Amino acid sequence: MSTTLKPVSETTQFLDTADIYLIIGAGPVGLSMAKALKEAGIIYEQVDASDGVGGNWHHGVYETAHIISSRKVTQFSDFPMPEDYPDFPSARQMEAYFNAFADHFELRSQIRLNCEVISVQPAADNRWLVEFKEGEQDAYRKLYKGVLLCSGHHWCKQMPEFVGQFNGDIIHSKDYKHPDQLRGKRVLVIGGGNSACDIAAEAGRVGAKSVLSLRESVWFIPKTFSGVPVVDLIQWWMPEWFQRGLTYLIIRTTFGRHEDYGLPEPSYRIFAKHPTLNNEVPYYLKHGRIQAKPEVEKLDGSSVWFVDGSREEVDLIVCATGYQVAYPFLPTELQRVKGATVQCYGGAFLDDYKGLYFVGWGQARGGIGSLLSAFGPLFTQFLKLDAEIEIPLGLALKKMGFALPDTHLSDPQTVFRTVAIAKRIFPLLRWRVKQIDTRLSETFSIQRK
Repeated sequence: MSTTLKPVSETTQFLDTADIYLIIGAGPVGLSMAKALKEAGIIYEQVDASDGVGGNWHHGVYETAHIISSRKVTQFSDFPMPEDYPDFPSARQMEAYFNAFADHFELRSQIRLNCEVISVQPAADNRWLVEFKEGEQDAYRKLYKGVLLCSGHHWCKQMPEFVGQFNGDIIHSKDYKHPDQLRGKRVLVIGGGNSACDIAAEAGRVGAKSVLSLRESVWFIPKTFSGVPVVDLIQWWMPEWFQRGLTYLIIRTTFGRHEDYGLPEPSYRIFAKHPTLNNEVPYYLKHGRIQAKPEVEKLDGSSVWFVDGSREEVDLIVCATGYQVAYPFLPTELQRVKGATVQCYGGAFLDDYKGLYFVGWGQARGGIGSLLSAFGPLFTQFLKLDAEIEIPLGLALKKMGFALPDTHLSDPQTVFRTVAIAKRIFPLLRWRVKQIDTRLSETFSIQRK
């Protein structure tokens, strides 16, 4: 067990909401957790630093963005998207959908917008002291029974380090909002993910030049096959090896071979990284509207040199280089992020602290809505169980043989099967957790004092 933080002094001034849970974030994950807690009769409050609900779909994406997974798997199972939505809804349609979700399930009254979380600290009796800042008001503190961290992973920008100087502009893909930022410019996009490919294709349409720099080739998976969204072809019974083989077959019959586009074959297996679903980049490569280049070596004025010795003159560099999973409001000892994974058990629980839950930090292939609909009710059962025992639920899971994650990626079908099994055997899990709690509670209580 790691060294624990000293609880906040009992003399600290705060508003006592010690029987209430706090949900941080009002994006898709936060909204789904709010619905689950409400339906389970668990009292909660919810905050978001932005001025609207929807998370990244409200404040982060570019105007021309569309989902890469299909409407079918992205929608919440108990709240279908409107029938007039296309298979791949736009950013504005997604924002409208999440607002409709919040209204339909009457979640909005519990959400405080424009409310920034400054710090989250452990307090006495396994409670949590949270400091907030709202606009020009003075910061204030509240005490909570537990905190659900649903703040997402598309906001803490990860920027590359360059050698040399560049005369033009360098932005992160999160700073890209509209095609006018690319219009008439010589654009270099760095990265091989979905945002990188979208922006490179947009620059191929409206820019004077579009260059896509790939440290290594990616598997370009088409968004549809035979008129059906590719993610909709994956069925619950398919093991990951079968999905991989099916996807490879689809790639070879649509995209073909990488060498036909002047690209090297990817060095990793399909699904070993978050998938890139894009039809446009291969299309524009064949039309000469996008030029593929390897990794950047150095910058020199308006010139960009690449590791193969080639050079391009550009006006704008867009770094679609991803994000870091980050919780800046937590003290150092609770920064449990290793690479892109959060070191917690059962996807959310710590083994040395009660009441702090990391939710939604992973990335599943395919849409998240249907996964959240399945996960939410199960999570509330574990949340109630955590409140009933003396030790952290994560410690009980650890003693039962659960392991820390070694990747942030997950197969949706595996998650669905795991959730279904966990729901079925929950009474047995609960009994086993209670046994472990009886055996370890006294030791844990002494170590926490």
